[in-house]
Amino acid sequence: MRGRSDERGRVLLDALLEGRQEPDLAARAASGLGLPEQGRYAVAVLREGGGGPPGTAVESDGLRFVRRRRGDREIVVVALGDRDPAVLTGLLARWCRGPGGIGPVVDGLAGLGAARRLAEVALLTCPPGTTGIVRLEERLPTALVVSQPELSALLVAEVLGPLLALDPADRALLVRTLDAWLECGGSAGRAAGRLYCHRNTVLNRLRRLERLTSRSLSRPREMAEMTLALDAFRLTTAPP
Repeated sequence: MRGRSDERGRVLLDALLEGRQEPDLAARAASGLGLPEQGRYAVAVLREGGGGPPGTAVESDGLRFVRRRRGDREIVVVALGDRDPAVLTGLLARWCRGPGGIGPVVDGLAGLGAARRLAEVALLTCPPGTTGIVRLEERLPTALVVSQPELSALLVAEVLGPLLALDPADRALLVRTLDAWLECGGSAGRAAGRLYCHRNTVLNRLRRLERLTSRSLSRPREMAEMTLALDAFRLTTAPP
């Protein structure tokens, strides 16, 4: 009987994660899973699972987790209570090195479908070959890019077209330089330290990039275009 009850709970949970709208679905899932129907929930989608209980609620670090496998991904439903969702990145990293995405907090089991879809979008913001667990709230501009693949491809072609025509090694050098400069808050000196080159070398590379793209990094709107195009490029291309 316990086995049948657990299987019923897993089936109901899958229905919630798929976003089905059925009368009393959330209430029945709450009963089958032993979780509160109302409350704060988050959903994470991990590209590589880390094993563990497959569909029954377990407690860890003061939180309740339910883990489900769907194809090559693992979905983790977390009953947060009053905890800050920011703690989830570290907790989930214990099970899985990533990549993984965490959606926004939703109110009640009925919101798990939307939370799962947005967690999938958060996962899409992780470039190929990278690890780590990310929260959607930390990747919103990039999430907008990956949510519209046709527009993303057009953005890359329009902004980075001449850059893509370069030799791969040359292109990778300019991309790494721009990435380092952005990560260092626009400081050429700090970017030079990260790239093990002279500050003037960084500036020369950035000026070359500006000429290639016909955009200036000193103009906020054009810099935003280049930043989003860089995100789109990295998310559709293997790391250099």
